[in-house]
Amino acid sequence: MTINCKGELIDLSIPKVMGILNVTPNSFFDGGKYKNEDEIISQVDKMLSEGATFIDIGAYSSKPSAEFVTEQEEIDRIVPAIELILKHFPKTLLSIDTFRAEVAKASIESGAAIINDIAAGELDEKMFDVIAKYNVPYIMMHMRGNPQTMQSLTQYDDIIKEMLFYFSEKVKKARALGINDLILDPGFGFAKTTDQNYEVMQKMELFNLLELPVLAGISRKSMIYKTLDITPQEALNGTTFLNTIALTKGAKILRVHDVKEAVECVTLFNKMSFE
Repeated sequence: MTINCKGELIDLSIPKVMGILNVTPNSFFDGGKYKNEDEIISQVDKMLSEGATFIDIGAYSSKPSAEFVTEQEEIDRIVPAIELILKHFPKTLLSIDTFRAEVAKASIESGAAIINDIAAGELDEKMFDVIAKYNVPYIMMHMRGNPQTMQSLTQYDDIIKEMLFYFSEKVKKARALGINDLILDPGFGFAKTTDQNYEVMQKMELFNLLELPVLAGISRKSMIYKTLDITPQEALNGTTFLNTIALTKGAKILRVHDVKEAVECVTLFNKMSFE
């Protein structure tokens, strides 16, 4: 449960929090909020001071039916953000939310520590080679299709069994290339109905069979706000509840918009000494 981030060993036996920073105009919750340097620096400072171990930067919205963004536009958005953050906070461990190998390459060369791929290499066959070359931790998420088509691809005979097979094949490929540090993300909201999201949450401990850290990314998602008939802006309480459930199921990283509340979940969870 230890990953190597730029030479720093991060122990995930105690769960960690990953703060989300979207430098996109159209992300479902915070799109357009961080469009200049001062806003980016202020938000990163806030998340780090609240206890985030990682900052996850996204420059391509992956919400259902998100508009297409060119590879160059994604690079032009994300590289300046990486350079800006590391200039002000040099020790920050930056995770880059991208499914494109060239974006991953440019990001790592600019100082990023982790690649967070919603497609686990399915949308860019060169991604695994880039991860192997630079030997950075790799978050592999379960999804079908792409952000434009995923919500039409929700037919499963046995969703957990199919997800375990999907991950086992990805892990086998990664290990063959010498990739050391792997993290699994069940992909809540990606090619899954609301009911399927809750089934995955209910059985999430089964992913521990693969003996790899699991990341839970449920922050303010539709499985919360549609169930409660509220808006994403009102979904913090539901997020906190499900983050707590995820911790009891073995999640080692919580990927969230609201760092303070997630850190409090981890602190109280550890106090209860479930292990």
